[in-house]
Amino acid sequence: MAQAPQNKPETLFDKIWRRHVIHQQPDGPALLYVDRNIVHDGTFHAFEMLRARQLPILRPGQTFGTPDHYVATRGANAQQAPEVSRMVDMFARNMEGSGIHVFPRGDKRQGIVHVVGPEQGITLPGLFMVCSDSHTSTHGGLGAFAFGIGQSENAHVLATQTLWQERPKRMRITVDGQLGLGVSSKDVILAIIGRIGAGGAVGYVVEYAGSTVRGFSVEQRLTMCNMSIEAGAKAGLIAPDDTVYHYLHGRPFAPKDAKWERAVAYWRSLPSDEGAMFDREVSLDASTIAPMVTWGTTPEDVLPITGTIPDPAKEQDAGKREHIMAALDYMGLQPGARLSETPIDIVFIGSCTNGRIEDLRIAAKILKSTKVKVPTVIVPGSGLVKAQAEAEGLDAIFRAAGAEWREPGCSMCVGMNGDTVAKGQRSASTSNRNFIGRQGAGSRTHLVSPAMAAAAAVAGKLTDVRKLPNGGGGQ
Repeated sequence: MAQAPQNKPETLFDKIWRRHVIHQQPDGPALLYVDRNIVHDGTFHAFEMLRARQLPILRPGQTFGTPDHYVATRGANAQQAPEVSRMVDMFARNMEGSGIHVFPRGDKRQGIVHVVGPEQGITLPGLFMVCSDSHTSTHGGLGAFAFGIGQSENAHVLATQTLWQERPKRMRITVDGQLGLGVSSKDVILAIIGRIGAGGAVGYVVEYAGSTVRGFSVEQRLTMCNMSIEAGAKAGLIAPDDTVYHYLHGRPFAPKDAKWERAVAYWRSLPSDEGAMFDREVSLDASTIAPMVTWGTTPEDVLPITGTIPDPAKEQDAGKREHIMAALDYMGLQPGARLSETPIDIVFIGSCTNGRIEDLRIAAKILKSTKVKVPTVIVPGSGLVKAQAEAEGLDAIFRAAGAEWREPGCSMCVGMNGDTVAKGQRSASTSNRNFIGRQGAGSRTHLVSPAMAAAAAVAGKLTDVRKLPNGGGGQ
């Protein structure tokens, strides 16, 4: 691997990239060594490509698999469309005899790839990780360089344990200050995307820094990095620290004993050096961030819950004006209307963005001793998250409130297995995308934090969680 430039300060990304370069093309891409590859039930094309070329998996011990996109969260016996069921069955066949570490359907460790990776200790600081899913950036919350790849790229990784990549630029987004009650890392990343735009980080790897970020739990960091792709970033990164080391210690695939001590010593060398150069710097004041909610058809269409729907007539830029008009037409919203008065038809709490135990605890705090006014679907991110939630009695709180408690999987985030929002209906969702039709044909999605989703379930409309008796649970 390439050595560090002598006495030149490096960023966290610089250090990881340098250690993984096998070959650098002059003025071109670099061939990188891949530490971890995670596959799921949507990765079938990559395996078909290997079979067509009669290529073996080079290092199956560095590949991990679990079904998530197509699994039925209503239970193993729930009716599925034949083409959907076939995807899960095909995943199982691809795993047979492959040597890949697999957490199959029915295994208590099965779940969403970006939840399973961290909780199993598969994700570690300093690693280069890939997966055929755009939200692979999630793993950057533990200090790994991770991003989504296409199926042909995944076939290349399976066959060679390497990947060609152009080197991205570096951006640092610094968030300092104290968050208010009811404000979480989901609100912070939505505020960031609203600030820089859905294309604001195209061509960059983003490092999140500052006192606010350092104060986040690992789960909050994973949420932030998860949505880096929604700003166009290649990946998101947060420097590892004692919070991360404590989280990883003792996890199944984390280093043990003397290897653990050596690993931590290396991880402590990863944070960006003083004086390291970034190509772009952005700063936010945490105290100014309120609970956020999207109003349009891209994550950059976001405002504080205290805001009002934008008026396209007041927009000077013709392109932006046209976008606002189209978004409001699709979303069925009127300019000037208060976001906090927007009725909701259904609530979804889950996904690789907000399906972890901390997210469920926050939702349970809001829903305790109340009743939901609209259908509310709660889906844990993994079987282990589900078991932990049930051990803590969170499922009982959800059921008593009238919410539906499901099996782990991607569910309504990707609109699979009938877990959809009906045409013209409006959801408050803790997922990561509010694109046209994302949760079902004609569906209307408002992205929110777990606290805000639970608040919407109780109120039957978008509402400021801070005004509820059980509010302020977003921290």
